[in-house]
Amino acid sequence: MEILKDYRKKIDDLDVKIIDLLAERFSTIREVADIKEKNNIPAVLQDRVDEVRENAKRYGKTKGLDESFVHALYELLIRESCELEDRIMNTNRNQKTG
Repeated sequence: MEILKDYRKKIDDLDVKIIDLLAERFSTIREVADIKEKNNIPAVLQDRVDEVRENAKRYGKTKGLDESFVHALYELLIRESCELEDRIMNTNRNQKTG
């Protein structure tokens, strides 16, 4: 499949960038979790969850992406983000009491 070689390379390079951006996003989530824990803010703020999802769907649509795909993708991202925040906040609390 020599004809696809350049496209496969481009897709592989884009996948690396996507993973790098996800790592950066989750690094920021870790910082947010520390701030939330220190300020007694819950891990899940439903208004913000809804806002992030809707912003992603709206922006994705401007880029020609299927809304249901973007919704499903962000459901997964948001769930993992909230679970990560919750784990970090629980660990921080346990370290304070333990």
